[in-house]
Amino acid sequence: MSAAPITIALLGGGTVGSEVARLLVHDAEDFHKRIGAPVRLAAVAVRDTAKTRPGIEASLITDDAAAVAASGADIVVELMGGIEPARTLILSAMAAGSSVVTANKALIAEHGAALAALAEAKGVSLLFEAAVMGGVPAVKTVREALVGDEIRSLSGILNGTCNYILTEMETTGSAFSDVLAEAQRLGYAEADPTMDVGGFDAAHKITILAALAFGGSPNFAAAEVEGITGVDLLDIRLAGDLGYRIKLIASAERAGEGARVQVRPFLVRKTHPIAQADGALNALFIEGDRIGRIFLQGPGAGAGPTAAAVAADIADVMAGARRPVFQAPAASLQPCAPSAGTAAVGRGYIRVMVRDEPGVLASVSEELAEAGVSIESFLQKPPGETPGVPIVMTTHAVAEAVLAAAVDRIGRLPAVLEPPRLLHIASI
Repeated sequence: MSAAPITIALLGGGTVGSEVARLLVHDAEDFHKRIGAPVRLAAVAVRDTAKTRPGIEASLITDDAAAVAASGADIVVELMGGIEPARTLILSAMAAGSSVVTANKALIAEHGAALAALAEAKGVSLLFEAAVMGGVPAVKTVREALVGDEIRSLSGILNGTCNYILTEMETTGSAFSDVLAEAQRLGYAEADPTMDVGGFDAAHKITILAALAFGGSPNFAAAEVEGITGVDLLDIRLAGDLGYRIKLIASAERAGEGARVQVRPFLVRKTHPIAQADGALNALFIEGDRIGRIFLQGPGAGAGPTAAAVAADIADVMAGARRPVFQAPAASLQPCAPSAGTAAVGRGYIRVMVRDEPGVLASVSEELAEAGVSIESFLQKPPGETPGVPIVMTTHAVAEAVLAAAVDRIGRLPAVLEPPRLLHIASI
């Protein structure tokens, strides 16, 4: 006697949704062999039913997302993105007894605790491998493969759009605005790129990983977020002269009873594996007490990798895999408590544009010395096309608050032409 088909309904028929639909239809026999049960695509909810979607039967297409969500399908796959109506539809799906697979990192980072509580109350699964690093199994690695370890920190590149922009600025010598426009033309960046270049997309992803790693519920509001809009081409060049590349790094680190979760541009040594992840690649270091360091790298977006991650979650649901969404029962979870960033210690890169006159370097050095900031290396470039002369210093490790205050005082010196640029040097 053959097993009953597993019914799957899709919310969203865009690039990724259409790829998932085609995968479920074309690879249905493979799913059957691997899991022991057939799959049947029941419906695909889309905004525009008139749009042609090759490989998907027209009879499956509907614009009634609410009906699809509440249909009672075995698995509802949400690929719409955004908070609403995705949140309401997922709640409806779980209330109807459906397990949910989603790629919605914003929704999980901001409302994951409530969704996890309902999933557990209804006895259904909530899986989101595709929400972080696309086809790279970062979520599964943290939640399952490393369950026997005590994870201390995670850090890496979690947004391919920003990595592409920074890579292109470095290799082509183009300004941020020009590379962003090209990224939008190629489809790497949205028409409104704020979520990506503002650092928020990466912050959603590291918030999810921090919750899984540290045994709490997601606390996106506690993340410190700085994007790449302030990264100047001059700093990319000067960092290169010092042996570094600038990367947008998302990190989460245990700190006392809490965790520090942050996203911001860092200088990374050119020889480091993360510095060598170019273009739209994602990369992640995970450090644990028992396993030490492991490194994951691969495509963080795109229809194929994301669909593969969705398929892996579907297979887990079909196989009966069941575990708490965030490592422990939802009722026992507390939001990951933020640690005080002011207590953090690190090395800094300081770039100051000054008038070409005697005594300027001594004045800058004096401000740093009085603040207790020790200079590690120094670089001065001759005057160029821009007004003034760039002076660049890297510092030894010092409290970040002390370093920021010293840079603020340097900015008030009469010979300084513009606010100094402070970037942090990654300790990874």
